[in-house]
Amino acid sequence: MPNPPRVRAAALTASVVLLSTLLAGCGDDSEDQDLTAQKLSWKDCPAPSPAEGGGDAPSPLPGGDEWQCATMKAPLDWDRPKGDTIDLALIRAKSSGDESRRIGSLVFNFGGPGGSGVTTLPAFGADYAKLRTRYDLVSFDPRGVGRSAGVECLNDGQLDAYFQQDATPDDAIERTELLDNTKEFNEACEDNSDKVLPHVHTADAARDMDLMRQVLGDDKLHYFGISYGTELGGVYAHLFPQRVGRAVFDAVVDPTQDPEQGSLSQAKGFQLALDNFARDCTSKTEDCPIGDSVQDVGNRIAELLKDLDAKPIPGIGSRQLTQTAATGGIAQALYSKDYWEFLTQGLEQAYDGNGQMLMFLSDAMNGRNQNGEYSNITAANVAINCADEKPRYTVEQVQRKLPEFRAASALFGDYLAWSTLSCADWAVPGAAARPDVSAPGSAPILVVGNTGDPATPYEGTRKMVTALGKGVGVELTYKGQGHGAYDSKNSCVRAAVDGYLLDGRVPAAGTVCS
Repeated sequence: MPNPPRVRAAALTASVVLLSTLLAGCGDDSEDQDLTAQKLSWKDCPAPSPAEGGGDAPSPLPGGDEWQCATMKAPLDWDRPKGDTIDLALIRAKSSGDESRRIGSLVFNFGGPGGSGVTTLPAFGADYAKLRTRYDLVSFDPRGVGRSAGVECLNDGQLDAYFQQDATPDDAIERTELLDNTKEFNEACEDNSDKVLPHVHTADAARDMDLMRQVLGDDKLHYFGISYGTELGGVYAHLFPQRVGRAVFDAVVDPTQDPEQGSLSQAKGFQLALDNFARDCTSKTEDCPIGDSVQDVGNRIAELLKDLDAKPIPGIGSRQLTQTAATGGIAQALYSKDYWEFLTQGLEQAYDGNGQMLMFLSDAMNGRNQNGEYSNITAANVAINCADEKPRYTVEQVQRKLPEFRAASALFGDYLAWSTLSCADWAVPGAAARPDVSAPGSAPILVVGNTGDPATPYEGTRKMVTALGKGVGVELTYKGQGHGAYDSKNSCVRAAVDGYLLDGRVPAAGTVCS
């Protein structure tokens, strides 16, 4: 049952590494340990593990400096801080500027939940070169992710079969298969990762970041969170408001929504992004190869998906492009305007019976590399979401909500409605319906929303600002396309974010960049 993970910056960030190639366990410690006093042993980074996405060791930084990696110990259970520990994988690029002007470490979380920061930060390192003049750039695999006690569920072969299943059932037989697949996946997670599953809450990761702050030697946590990283940052600010330094939230999660509301919001967001993609294609002087109007593009895609539901077409190797894989591939391409050309190509191919490009995009969404190895992004995404989210939805509840989801998006409504079943039969109870991000007394947090964002729709930006509390959140709007704003390279957004992080200049609330 290949449910699309909700709030998945990693579909853009971690999967960029995959797209470019495609076109710890727990231990016992003594009761007197003081983890804040541990010293990190920074060394040259190895190649990413399969759980992190695989590939080559990160290339040297501009100027020849090497990325450095280390392991930090953290409590497995923060309610027993002197009990068993887990190892958290970290990566850094040391500041390139004058040491006398160094501010400290700037910690990144790129979202998911489930994305490997150890893999993703080097992939985007050039984008943050200016920030590196005054900060050590630091990221990490959050607990449950990659090398940080990564959650394990199905193996690679099982995942190939899992992602070939139908995630949008049309009848009772398909609904039963959907629930059976969900149960099989979730039971595999429990069988393989039962010790870590109760301890992958976002609040646990926030406490890890505060330990990281101390081990890195910083009085305040300077932070850059993207997508789910904004939720993680908000939870950190709620738990440790006095320890927030300069912080930026980009591609903002709406903290007021429960999982069902979040999925419905994403249906609207992906539909908006698809319409914007179609409008861009059909408005050009040359003929758009995938339709004559926005409506025509949508109609043709809907017909393609209907045909694929009845009869998949060849994809990659022995795997076929199913309706679900095509929908996931289309969604993946909407995370960035840079991918629109691949979406056009993929649709052209699919109309001619060739599913290769859409399958490449779907593989990137699911964390599958060319060697057939999967990262643990899906396993970690489900584990973290299910640990955080208290609601457990039923088939009957989804069926009642389907008309509302379909009204939000004829193409993505079913896909996202049925995704809310992913925590059915999960072994660990969820913590709450919504995260608490209220942070009275925190330093200002720059909250950046993109009006064309499919995965974290723009409306959540104002909700985050309000939830953080008076005098904390500072809203900045980017009128653009894709998931997030800073990596769009828009000069106005870059100037505002860099000005705050580097020089402490808080932009005027309500600033608009286009």
